[in-house]
Amino acid sequence: MRVQTFSRTQILQEFQIKCQSLAANKNRGFKEEFEELNEVGKYLPTRAGDSETNREKNRYPSILPYDHCRVRLSVQNSHLQSDYVNANFVPGGGSERDFICTQGPLQSTMADFWRMVWEQNVRIIVMVTALKYKDIVLCDRYWPLEQGTVYHGLIQVTTVARKQGPDYFITTINLRQRDCPTQRIITHYHYPSWQDMGIPNTSSLCAFTEHVRQHLQIIPRLGPTVVHCSAGIGRSGVFVTLLWLMQLCARGIQPDVRAAVEDLRLHRMWMVQTLEQYIFIHRCLLKWLGGGTGGTSGRSTQMQGASSNINHRIKDQPHSVSRREDRSGRRTQHRHREKPPPDPPQNTIQKILYPVNLLRRLLPSSSLFNTGSHPS
Repeated sequence: MRVQTFSRTQILQEFQIKCQSLAANKNRGFKEEFEELNEVGKYLPTRAGDSETNREKNRYPSILPYDHCRVRLSVQNSHLQSDYVNANFVPGGGSERDFICTQGPLQSTMADFWRMVWEQNVRIIVMVTALKYKDIVLCDRYWPLEQGTVYHGLIQVTTVARKQGPDYFITTINLRQRDCPTQRIITHYHYPSWQDMGIPNTSSLCAFTEHVRQHLQIIPRLGPTVVHCSAGIGRSGVFVTLLWLMQLCARGIQPDVRAAVEDLRLHRMWMVQTLEQYIFIHRCLLKWLGGGTGGTSGRSTQMQGASSNINHRIKDQPHSVSRREDRSGRRTQHRHREKPPPDPPQNTIQKILYPVNLLRRLLPSSSLFNTGSHPS
C-alpha cells in the first residue's frame, strides 16, 4: 500500500486553511473539536492505579493509568503490586509503544521510575515541567544536577555532563544496575519554563521539539521515549502530539491534530488537557511548517499571518482552565469515578488493541511511502 505524500508547502497551505476555518467565530471550530474529545477514554478501567495498595504511588489521586496499556514493571520479591508505576505506553506514529507518558516521580517512586527506564530500554527522557512552581512541588528531582552518582533501588544514576540550550538543559546520564558492569547512556532533556496548565513561547517549544525529533531520527529505536510533566497528561500530551505530527509532516503526510489527540486519549487519560493547549498545537505546527524554527519551507510570511490570526483570537477568550480537576485532587466538572467502571464493550477493546482504523495504522513505514513525491 502506498500513501500519497505532499510537499511541505502543500501541507502548510492546507493546514493554514483548516486552522483559519477552525478559528472563525471566536474559535468555534476548535471548541467543537475539543468538546467532542471529552468522552474519549472515560470508560476505560484504571483498577491497578485505583487499588488501595497503589494509591500512594500516584502524584494526583484522580490521574491514573489505563489498565490495558499501563507499563508493567517486573515483580519484585513475589509482591504482585510491585509491578505498578503510573505510566502508559502511548503511540507516536510508528507503534503502540513509541512513547511512555508518566507522572513526575515522587520521592517514593523514584526507584520505580528508574527501574521502568532500565527495563524498557529507554534512552531518551523528556521533562517538560519545572521542579517547583512557587511552593508547590511538581516533580521530585530524580537525577543529580551536577556530576555525581545517586542510587535508586538497584539502579545507579550518574550525571556525566550537563549543557544548556536556549531554553532547556541536556544532561547525559550513565545508568547501570548496581554491581553490574553493563551501562547505558541516557539523554535527559529538561524544558523547565512551561508552566502547569499554560503554554510556552511558540518558537521556543518548536525549536526544542525539533531538536528532540532530530535526535530520535539518528538513534536506534531501542525502546520508547519517556515524556513527563507533573501529571503526565497536559504538557506531555501537547509535546507528544506535536512531535508525532512533525514526524508525519516531515514525511509528507497531512497532520490531523484531532485524530492524534483522540488516539492518545485512548491510551492515557486527558492527554492535551485544555482548549488553549489544543489550539497551541495548531499554532506550533503552523510555525514549524513555515520554517520559523527548524523548518525548511520559504512560506514563513504566509504562515505567520495565519498563526498571528489564531493567536489574536485566543487572546480574546478567557484563560483556559481544566474542567476536570485541579492538582490537589479536588473534584470539578469532570469527576473521576469512585468505583471501578464496567468493562468497555468488546469492540472498543479490539479497536484499542488492534487499531486498524486509527491514525497511525493509516501510515505505513517510510519504505512504503510514495517515492514520487517528497516534502520540499
